[in-house]
Amino acid sequence: MDLVREGLILPDPVSRTTSVEPNGALLNSITVDVEDYFHTEAMGDTISRDQWDRMPTHVERNTERMFELFAAQGVRGTFFFLGWVAERFPHLVRQAARLGHELGCHSYWHRLVYRLSPQEFREDTKRAKSVIEDASGMRVLGYRAPSFSLVPGTDWAAEVLADLGFCYDSSVCPINHDLYNNPDAPRVPHSIAGALLELPVATLSMWGRNFPVGGGGYLRVMPYGYTHWGLSRLNRKEGFRAIVYTHPWEIDPEQPRLPASRRSRFRQYTGLATTAGKLKRLLKGFRFAPIAETFSEELASNSSRSTRTFPRESLTNPISSETV
Repeated sequence: MDLVREGLILPDPVSRTTSVEPNGALLNSITVDVEDYFHTEAMGDTISRDQWDRMPTHVERNTERMFELFAAQGVRGTFFFLGWVAERFPHLVRQAARLGHELGCHSYWHRLVYRLSPQEFREDTKRAKSVIEDASGMRVLGYRAPSFSLVPGTDWAAEVLADLGFCYDSSVCPINHDLYNNPDAPRVPHSIAGALLELPVATLSMWGRNFPVGGGGYLRVMPYGYTHWGLSRLNRKEGFRAIVYTHPWEIDPEQPRLPASRRSRFRQYTGLATTAGKLKRLLKGFRFAPIAETFSEELASNSSRSTRTFPRESLTNPISSETV
């Protein structure tokens, strides 16, 4: 599967082609942002980054539980690793690759992009990408910003990602939100920075506004029926393939309760006891594959018409001297 070719810039937006399984069901993508409970933005004011190495970690156990949940339903996804995690638990990166999951980059220090300078963003992202690729020997194609923080005012970040060799970004959640307000962003795949494809997480557009149905806290807090209805509507009525996300700490009701604000505690701890069960139903009820497979046509088309040159390689090929 060739993902990258040489050519001209792709017109915006990408056309809405659909990947359909033999049974007629649309193929979606499920993604996991691999971070620990103390890495989240909700806990950022409670646990500083210089305290991370002293915190009891749950990410190893929780990520392995994710592997088991996916394997039970025969599902492969995209695992966006925090560089901090990949550096300390490289065997998790290798295990994800062995199980057929795609590897992605979720930054190194989990800092919001709009709080970084372009140089700080470049250094953080380059470090994280290198750690993940060194651990796995595989090329990382995709990036996801912490808390979907590629918002208006961070247009420069797309150029940095393209320069670092990424093929796509999945850092946009086009809704109103206090951390990642971006309601006017396109809901569908579209080209940014010429060589980079933006793949937003799933939302529904109704009554003149967008509603999140892509997982995460919305899967934890809302009844499962809401997510099921939303994704079914996207697949069947709109013909859209959805990108859904979750985190290993979201299936860990035994994680330590940290002394954060009431709002942060609500965001982090609500629904932890029921998320694993909801995730099982989600994995069983819909068709999923890694992003690079679900959106392979868009990725190939985008890169073939780009002015940038990328190596011709498949998702499963290791890094060679030609790709560095």
